[in-house]
Amino acid sequence: MVALLGAPQSPFELACAAEVFGTERAGLPTHYDFALCTRAPGPVPTTLGAPLLVEDGLQTLEHADTVVIPGWQPPGSPVPGDVLAALRTAHARGARIVSICTGAFVLAQAGLLDGRSATTHWGRTAQLAAEYPALRVDRNVLYVDHGDVATSAGSGAGIDLCLHLLRRDHGAAYAARVARHMVLPPHREGSQLQYADAPQPAARADESLAPLLEWAEERLGERLTLDGLAARAGVSGRTLARRFAEQLGTSPGQWLLARRIDAARVLLERTALPVEAVAARVGLASAVNLRRRFHAALGTTPGAYRRTFGNTTAAEAN
Repeated sequence: MVALLGAPQSPFELACAAEVFGTERAGLPTHYDFALCTRAPGPVPTTLGAPLLVEDGLQTLEHADTVVIPGWQPPGSPVPGDVLAALRTAHARGARIVSICTGAFVLAQAGLLDGRSATTHWGRTAQLAAEYPALRVDRNVLYVDHGDVATSAGSGAGIDLCLHLLRRDHGAAYAARVARHMVLPPHREGSQLQYADAPQPAARADESLAPLLEWAEERLGERLTLDGLAARAGVSGRTLARRFAEQLGTSPGQWLLARRIDAARVLLERTALPVEAVAARVGLASAVNLRRRFHAALGTTPGAYRRTFGNTTAAEAN
């Protein structure tokens, strides 16, 4: 995996990728060789003033499985032709191209987003849409992943995208352990809102969903309904739905289904339980329902998922 740096480089966007993919952690296997490159090797100016010394040039992209563009300053500025050519060549031979925040402008200039949906920092979505009408800008998501090309919203959403890619590459259990080391939630859905459309007053402690979410996640195998969740929170169903939309950008039902799919993924990775038993444990009732929901969410079957990720986390079962 290679991060392609521009000048001036934002240290935070680079750190999003480096922390997820390039940090060795005791007790966890290392799955990536993380490297840096830039168009002109040497000191690369940063937005903080202190330069970064980058020794490798664009030839490093020739062997990368994944290329990350961790922001690009100023957004929309012309990207050198040899940089664009190197990205197109890497993509054509099968490398995954990922942008964080304003790095989406580089992908757009390379033509890798034509006819596709993409996102960037909410403050730059209008500019991206105006300058590149061939792509569809989604202003209300944290990230968009097409498999071969992925884009994220601003700054912190880059961490969400990186953890999502980690989950896709090496399974939910491994990604959850990395997130735990980073003291972060293991997963935020890409469809969550970047920000509230209108300024909202800070939620009072008794309006926070955190206690309810923790309670529900401990009872995924039980029958959980909107009315039951609302009663637990001491509010009406309508009020609960509004709080989910405001605080999470999703509905209670969508949130609950996503958590059940996540729980199923971990059980498939870490246990040999039959699919029927996995379905029961996560509250999806039957193997048929689990297969249908799993395929709709992930594009694969529970059995295929277990064959792909089961062995990689067998040592982490406890």
